[in-house]
Amino acid sequence: MKYIKLRDLEVSRIGLGAMGMSHGYTGSGTDEAESIRTVHRAMELGVTLIDTAEIYGPYTNEELLGRALKGRRDRVVLATKFGLVSHAGAGAWNLDSSPANIRTAVEGSLKRLGTDHIDLYYQHRVDPGTPIEETAGAVGELVAEGKVRAFGLSEAGPDTIRRAHAVHPVSAVQSEYSLWTRGVEDRVLPVLRELNIGLVPFSPLGRGFLTGTIRSADQFDKDDFRRDNPRFTGENFERNLRLADEVKAIAATAGVTPAQIALAWLLAQGDDIAPIPGTKRVTRVEENTAADAVELTAEQLDTLTALPPAAGDTHTEAQQRMLER
Repeated sequence: MKYIKLRDLEVSRIGLGAMGMSHGYTGSGTDEAESIRTVHRAMELGVTLIDTAEIYGPYTNEELLGRALKGRRDRVVLATKFGLVSHAGAGAWNLDSSPANIRTAVEGSLKRLGTDHIDLYYQHRVDPGTPIEETAGAVGELVAEGKVRAFGLSEAGPDTIRRAHAVHPVSAVQSEYSLWTRGVEDRVLPVLRELNIGLVPFSPLGRGFLTGTIRSADQFDKDDFRRDNPRFTGENFERNLRLADEVKAIAATAGVTPAQIALAWLLAQGDDIAPIPGTKRVTRVEENTAADAVELTAEQLDTLTALPPAAGDTHTEAQQRMLER
């Protein structure tokens, strides 16, 4: 496994997104033992960047990681997120990045994760009700107190990134980025490189679509959030199947899996990028981390880069309103 810097944080080139172990996907929360084995196997393979959030569950994913990392905490760069749970009464899925809410959130996350510090603390979504300067200042106070090592933003736009960074250095921005979601390239990535901020792509495999294993929405449980995702419904689904098949064909020529070629393409976009493919299975974490060794030819890279964008928005209309890109 290779390692890179997200500003001052050294992390594995490929991380692990833990959300699906507890939340959101078909089978989430059904096999804690396998999820814990997956975390341990990832660490054996050199993965150090592990990502969660208080909203995943809510809370149960952080609790799971707390159990998985007991006795191993010092071997990982642990990232979690605040701001999608309002602890003052509005509850889960309500934006709140006020300083008081951050104070409450960090204490809960520290307890659930079984640690005295969070390595990378992200604002999960930009809160229009709280100036980003106040949020950045509050996280800066936590850094000064030793409860947080580094500050991050998720799905933030260029102006928000600049304003936050002017108050307290931003180490990483987490945004959706993959072969079929490339919106960060035009506006966000240039700002990150100007300011020496790392990029942590989530859903680097298109929520599983780019693995080539999804052929029908009937594969999803009723509570799988992909059921109402625009890219997984109607005509969009059929068009995106063809895109997934093209990735699969290119992977076959390279002698790797579709997941590996999608991750290898992402890694080739720069040495300041650390994707966090999510999985709850040992076999998948082994497959994903092996992408670090895949060397694509210039022709393969050009072919992948030239693929058309996916059909449909990345989120539902309500979720789209929380994004800055």
